Amino acid sequence: MRLAALSLMLAPLLISTLAQAAALSVCTEASPEGFDVVQYNSLTTTNASADVLMNRLVDFDTASGKVVPSLAESWEVSSDGLAYVFKLRPRVKFHHTDYFTPRRDLTAEDVKFSFDRMLDPANPWHKVAQSGFPHAQSMQLPALITKIDALDPLTVRFTLDHADSTFLATLSMGFASIYSAEYADQLMKAGKPEQLNNQPIGTGPFIFNRFQKDASIRYKANGDYFGGKPQVDPLIFAITPDANVRLQKLRRNECQIALSPKPLDVQAAKQEPTLKVEQTEAFMTAFLAINSQNPPLDKPEVRQAINLAFDKPSYLKTVFEGTAEAANGPYPPNTWSYAKNLPGYAHDPAKARELLAKAGLKEGFKTTIWTRPSGSLLNPNPSLGAQLLQSDLAQIGIQAEIRVIEWGELIRRAKAGEHDLLFMGWAGDNGDPDNFLTPQFSCAAVKSGTNFARYCNPDLDKLIGAGKTTSEQGVRSKLYEQAQAQIQQQALWLPLAHPTAFALTRKDVQGYSVSPFGRQDYSKVSLKP
Repeated sequence: MRLAALSLMLAPLLISTLAQAAALSVCTEASPEGFDVVQYNSLTTTNASADVLMNRLVDFDTASGKVVPSLAESWEVSSDGLAYVFKLRPRVKFHHTDYFTPRRDLTAEDVKFSFDRMLDPANPWHKVAQSGFPHAQSMQLPALITKIDALDPLTVRFTLDHADSTFLATLSMGFASIYSAEYADQLMKAGKPEQLNNQPIGTGPFIFNRFQKDASIRYKANGDYFGGKPQVDPLIFAITPDANVRLQKLRRNECQIALSPKPLDVQAAKQEPTLKVEQTEAFMTAFLAINSQNPPLDKPEVRQAINLAFDKPSYLKTVFEGTAEAANGPYPPNTWSYAKNLPGYAHDPAKARELLAKAGLKEGFKTTIWTRPSGSLLNPNPSLGAQLLQSDLAQIGIQAEIRVIEWGELIRRAKAGEHDLLFMGWAGDNGDPDNFLTPQFSCAAVKSGTNFARYCNPDLDKLIGAGKTTSEQGVRSKLYEQAQAQIQQQALWLPLAHPTAFALTRKDVQGYSVSPFGRQDYSKVSLKP
């Protein structure tokens, strides 16, 4: 009788617990390139790996605009800015899966391994990454970090070659995720290092389960997560390239969150009682990269002519439908050090033709426009946008062939510099303006592939580098304003738009918000019963 009574008492608790563990399906727009995030630079890959599976030493809190603890509970910086000592959170568990059983908790050795594999050419894992380490290379970390020491199991020290005011914020970026040295060693000994990219292990809120390319990714909640087990289980990424289909799935409750909606879909969702719209100003820039290494795009006059030929107001109205503001350079206007008074390039086909004639191209030339097949936040209608650019360029004698390339291949080939004109976008990870300059315009980023303009200039490189050597925001702003002026004068991009970031959700979704950096956090999401 007492056992039966106990069962009755437990029943409501059991029902409550079961109600909390609801499946969450997110309609995403593309497949990740892989799950070893250090090898890639696309936001799609960061969202599918770093954001759900991994943790960094620190995070960047968008509300306060400050770096906050994550795997590191605290840190100290030496007075000369050359030594950073991090105290790790104790008892952090790595994921337990059918392909890996961890024998120990997170230690400083895992932190050391995670960075050594990117920075040390002698590290056996350094040679394994087929795609290299684009973020670490473009951020010039091999030259910045001279040594990493595991002082004790929960203390790690980074020694820098020179002071860098962006270093701490850089550690919040997806590529700075911490891996299991034990798992990596197991794979290397088994001769299966490639499994790190398709059977990932992390410390994050969700555990990898299964990936079907161009279809779905399945994760399960991590019951040992130091931040508390997520309330949604499983988490499913339903890969759905067509924005119209994403909206239809949301309406049918096949997805509870739909990413990268079209502007018209946002307006429609606002009128539907079962849906709601989440939004924020995005710390992002949509742009057309102009490959400055490919003749005749290597001539500044030609790049300037392309900027002048494009009817940007019509493009914004047609493609973004009022959900973005015009870009005049790499930075969103809410960035400190944003250069407000740059002249920009007004729509002026006549002047564009004059510049082509000055460059010896009075009769024009042939080129290519690369774009992706499916829409995204930074490119809501790729086909229409490319057609508008093609038409405007034809008006000044430039015959441009549109090439639609699958997202993963597009990124890979663009990093190799195969493109001429490339529709692309960039999201800053941590609110620091250098997060646009170093990855997109430094000489090191040409080598790593993230500099899609393929432009290396010693003077510009010096400005970008000097901006990181001081923590004085006023000094940095002046340097970055000079860099923006040079970038615009050289017309390395055709800056397009700074969008508003939207996501559509079901009304019963709670605890989800849109990040201005495009990052995704499902660890605190719940579904209202």
